Amino acid sequence: MAKIETIWMGDQRSEVTHTQSGTKIITDAPTDNKGRGEYFSPTDLVAAALGSCIMTMMDAYAVERGLDLKGTRLVTDKIMSADPRRIGEIKIDIYFNGDFTEKQKISLKRVADTCPVGKSLHPELKQTITFHFDNE
Repeated sequence: MAKIETIWMGDQRSEVTHTQSGTKIITDAPTDNKGRGEYFSPTDLVAAALGSCIMTMMDAYAVERGLDLKGTRLVTDKIMSADPRRIGEIKIDIYFNGDFTEKQKISLKRVADTCPVGKSLHPELKQTITFHFDNE
């Protein structure tokens, strides 16, 4: 079980520590919510977690089948809603390097949909995932 410690630093900023590894992240409120926007906001981390989770799931599948996903790039766009203030949509474009068969493409898309982060998000949060393969 992962343990995370958060220390409030004031000025809408916190220091978050992954206790097992000691890795630290600073979060900051975004500029559209009275913050400085100098670091990831908490909602940015949610969007980043979704992308990272999708990539982790696809890579686990790929490694088992001898596929190389190194260099795959995700571009994530988080869209906020106003009333109530929340993430309304996360758009992720996934750009693959290399050639994949139709079966591999279908499987990668299917595996991406098994991401635990995506399954944990509220159903009203729209998740738009677009796959871009070199050989299309």
